[in-house]
Amino acid sequence: MECMLLNVSVLTSSGYGISEACAHAGANVAMVYHNHPDVEKVAEDLAKATGRTIKPYKCDVSNAEVVLETVKKISQEMGEITGLAANAGVSRVKPALEMTTDDFNFVFGVNVLGVFNTCRAVAQHWVDTGFKKGSIVVTSSMSSEIYNQKFLNEPLTQVFYNSSKGAATSMVKGLAAEWAKYGIRVNALEPGFCDTEQTSGMDPKIREWQASSVPLGRFSVPKEQGAPAVFLLSEYASYMTGSQIRPDGGFTVY
Repeated sequence: MECMLLNVSVLTSSGYGISEACAHAGANVAMVYHNHPDVEKVAEDLAKATGRTIKPYKCDVSNAEVVLETVKKISQEMGEITGLAANAGVSRVKPALEMTTDDFNFVFGVNVLGVFNTCRAVAQHWVDTGFKKGSIVVTSSMSSEIYNQKFLNEPLTQVFYNSSKGAATSMVKGLAAEWAKYGIRVNALEPGFCDTEQTSGMDPKIREWQASSVPLGRFSVPKEQGAPAVFLLSEYASYMTGSQIRPDGGFTVY
């Protein structure tokens, strides 16, 4: 049986794969973005392909007040928000000895504080309106529990990214515990390697080695991460909260 999100509005914070999966599952989608030159066309094309309402909303998720205003605007223009996919993410790649406070603030400001701001704004909206079936999916990463490598025993130097994803997964448990009494479910999606804008500029040799280290032998495509997100947002996951799903091709088996 197919997971469907019929006649609902889902707010997605960055990430086309989840937006596309939600729209194909029947949801209207508010695409929250910070900086994307083609977002209007992407939204228009997705709306034509799915017959759903897809609208982009520019927002700096690191600014709590701006996030609150954006959520209010979305609910006014698109109707009740029933789900949130909080998947904004950035990284800085350089040796730990060269990392700065600015690097930390940049990564954690989006990956942790920005995700929290978005979750809190939507949860507050649900509490205020009395909506009891809200579902939040936070995109963490398999990197929350491993340290990525470029090659065997050669680390990919992104200590703030990995630690921020560990914080995001931990935050999911805390929010799930606190918000269960409001009927709000909060779960984490922990993707493995995936073909995204963020990975498109990788060194081909590093990409080839990483793909070869995955038991399934390849990077995932966005829809393979979007489908589990749809499941977590849907009523099929109605008894799941504070949990993690990790579509990583078996990478963390070993």
